[in-house]
Amino acid sequence: YFLGTGDPKNMPVARQDLLRKVYRRHFTPLGKFPLTRWLVGAEDLTEEVLDDWYSYFHQCSQCRRCSVYCPYGIDTAEISMAARDIMDHIGKGQKYCNEIIGKVHKIGNNLGLPGPALENTLEGLEEDIEDETGVKVRLPLDEKGADILLVTPSADFFAEPHVDGLIGYAKVFHQAGASWTISTYASEAANFAMFIGSYEQMREVALRIRKAAIDLGVKRIVFGECGHAWRVAYSFLNTLAGPWDFLDPDYPVPQHICEYTWDLIEKGELKLDKSANDHMTLTFHDSCNVARATRMGDKPGGQFEIPRNIARAVCNNFVDMAEDSIREGTYCCGGGGGLLTDDLMELRVKGAKPRMEALNQVVKNDGVTHMIAICAICKSQFSKVFPEYGMGMDRVVSLHQLVSNAIVLDGQETDEDNEGSESAPDKEE
Repeated sequence: YFLGTGDPKNMPVARQDLLRKVYRRHFTPLGKFPLTRWLVGAEDLTEEVLDDWYSYFHQCSQCRRCSVYCPYGIDTAEISMAARDIMDHIGKGQKYCNEIIGKVHKIGNNLGLPGPALENTLEGLEEDIEDETGVKVRLPLDEKGADILLVTPSADFFAEPHVDGLIGYAKVFHQAGASWTISTYASEAANFAMFIGSYEQMREVALRIRKAAIDLGVKRIVFGECGHAWRVAYSFLNTLAGPWDFLDPDYPVPQHICEYTWDLIEKGELKLDKSANDHMTLTFHDSCNVARATRMGDKPGGQFEIPRNIARAVCNNFVDMAEDSIREGTYCCGGGGGLLTDDLMELRVKGAKPRMEALNQVVKNDGVTHMIAICAICKSQFSKVFPEYGMGMDRVVSLHQLVSNAIVLDGQETDEDNEGSESAPDKEE
């Protein structure tokens, strides 16, 4: 955000110092005495200081890029989370995040989408897939005895390009012959409690997934495309809601949908027509929480290679952005960490600037038309900020949207089939 706003207090070291000043006031010998406080830059926690905290600790998306380059290895995201936790405890928490957490406790997802509406949505998607392919592909809900519980961000249930990714998951599960289900009770992969720094709330939200897994009797849990959800799952899920010894030990807990799909592609179990995505030249945005707080697969760097491997398996035209702007050094989308609210739109546009500069390079030099993301917040953010940088909001796509385009289902109607049926004469009644 310093790169985007130019505000000195958005430099990681300056933002950290907002908390350090109060720490020095209460926990250092010189800071405790009025005559020597100035020597160590100690400050009381006044209303003005809290206003600064609220402003600047909510201009940190907890992306951890500064931590990668910090010579001391300081994790600024943890400091932001600690400051937000303090504010939340004294009644100065962020309304946006707390309202979303409330919806999860009350209904089961960030959108506040009730069970009947979710069921309706999934039935509509089943009809869309059958209309497109001629194949009945199920999106099961609350199906007891299913092998796999899919926990995905609720954005996947209602908005593009998210919903196109959900259709891709369903097609992959169908083609693999998998038994799977979504849960009404745990119809949300996201855990916004991480953004307010509250371990207690993180645990309450995560326990919904555990309860759903037990109630439905599943053997595996697979997470959809959501950056911070995968961070919470990969880094904290066992501590928050474990042990998971009731699941099948032959599979990782948790597992990302990208790991699941790539395993099938490697085994040759999916038939893919890469030319279905030939109308696009694609690049890949490494989402911060996936890139710097998790892994995928069984090798270091799998979180970078597996999504790119899938992309190359389903499309012919793929180009990476500048090396210093991807993988571990990726730039934030500008909307993470609880900033995805229209009230902060101006800040979000500024926060996206470094990523947009790197993207514009490959647009100009390599003819890139679309950018892939595997994070719900990234997709929502770029859909909003792309027009501010002269790009169409539909230029961000889900990775499994590309899989959906390319996958050829058993029994799927082809263009040739459709052309043949259109040219065939009608039978007389």
